[in-house]
Amino acid sequence: MTKRRLYKVTFLNQGHVYEVFAREVGQGGLLGFVEVGGLVFGEKTQIVVDPSEERLRAEFEGVRRFYVPMHAVIRIDDVDRQGPSRISEAPKGGNVAAFPVPMFKASE
Repeated sequence: MTKRRLYKVTFLNQGHVYEVFAREVGQGGLLGFVEVGGLVFGEKTQIVVDPSEERLRAEFEGVRRFYVPMHAVIRIDDVDRQGPSRISEAPKGGNVAAFPVPMFKASE
């Protein structure tokens, strides 16, 4: 029996760090984006409920795959076991800065 791959994808989204587990990660058809599909969440039968994971489950409910800009990806790990999915605040300050994103003003 072949083991299905499991990836832990960590990325930035609107000032938060998202950690999700997925079965599919690839370059995708959109240039500059990482395609993430087959999200995996913990069992609903757990006695202890993690509010962060429930928030993620609600946010990605009905989503088959989503696309993350390459500059927002922190890391992608090929893991053996699933851990908790979570959303946390992005660290402020430090010596690492976000990649600058050009802002274009629409021509009138």
